Amino acid sequence: MKDSRYDLLAKNIVCFSTSLKAGENVLLDMFDVPDEMTVALVRAARKAGAVPLVQIHHGRVSRELAMDAQDAGLDILSGVQLAQMKKMHAYIAIRGGANITEFSDVPADKMRLLSSKMKAVLDWRVKKTKWCVLRWPSPSMAQSAAMSTEAFEDFFFDVCTMDYSRMQPGMKALAELMTATDAVHIKGPGTDLRFSIKGIKALPCGGEHNIPDGECFTAPVKTSVQGVVQYNAPTIYQGAGFDNIRLEFKDGKITRATCTGDEKKMNDILASDPGASYIGEFAIGFNPHVLKPMRDILFDEKIAGSFHFTPGQCYEETENGNRSQVHWDMVCIQRPEYGGGEIWFDGKLIRKDGLFVPKALQALNPDRLLRK
Repeated sequence: MKDSRYDLLAKNIVCFSTSLKAGENVLLDMFDVPDEMTVALVRAARKAGAVPLVQIHHGRVSRELAMDAQDAGLDILSGVQLAQMKKMHAYIAIRGGANITEFSDVPADKMRLLSSKMKAVLDWRVKKTKWCVLRWPSPSMAQSAAMSTEAFEDFFFDVCTMDYSRMQPGMKALAELMTATDAVHIKGPGTDLRFSIKGIKALPCGGEHNIPDGECFTAPVKTSVQGVVQYNAPTIYQGAGFDNIRLEFKDGKITRATCTGDEKKMNDILASDPGASYIGEFAIGFNPHVLKPMRDILFDEKIAGSFHFTPGQCYEETENGNRSQVHWDMVCIQRPEYGGGEIWFDGKLIRKDGLFVPKALQALNPDRLLRK
């Protein structure tokens, strides 16, 4: 059955997020997505005069290919996909799935091999194309969010089709402030973290690359991180779940990591390469529709009143010199119901208990973004 929300979402992705133009090639990478949504994107792309190409993936098949992935096969796959990506002007991925832990039993060495072999494709896509990545609502995601399937679908379309242009003024002010900041101090239950972001650019994100969106990100000076952070949002990485992650730092490096769950696997991931034990991203989230974690990082990293502090690879646009095959966004929510907390820039209180304090940033508080 046709759902008019599919057409609205497709229009927003094509016209706003990727701004497709006539004659541009766009790769539509669909993972366990209804055919009707793929069709809506094909039609929207063609209406813009673009040339859509489609790839269809299924989670169980992808898992089986990963279970015994070999160098030779991955060399062929990455070569083919890189050649294809080089012909694209834009990339749109919608990632669904009936089971969010489908890859949980794929051996860690196979996941590392897969990540390293496909990194060139990812780098080209991120650096050389207009791209947008989003999830697709499924019963599995609804379960993670502790919602009915119908309620979650309504939530999904509310957050993914919101007017992201309303974020622009506040995001711009926050990015300018972060770019001008040296010392950051974050305090909260189990958290006392200090680091510098001096000389590293901050970038606002408002619906152009990820949907849902609503964050401003930068990176810490690599060796500046000191102290401890206690994350309170559960996370999925490489198909496995981890809760209550706690990281201790000295001179930028993670010196101790604990969690509820498979602690050995977590530490193995953080030891994947030298850069995996340093931080590649610091970001502040402010999407007014996203209020609680659901083990899906595209949603969780945008939670209103949250920040994420990410072991692994930095982004080229916010360069801090850290290189890794890992990029693991870990989220801490600082709204009162999650224990509260504060973020200070150069000795000035910027956010308290999830709400921005400076007048120029108050436009990013939920009551302002949701105001009719």
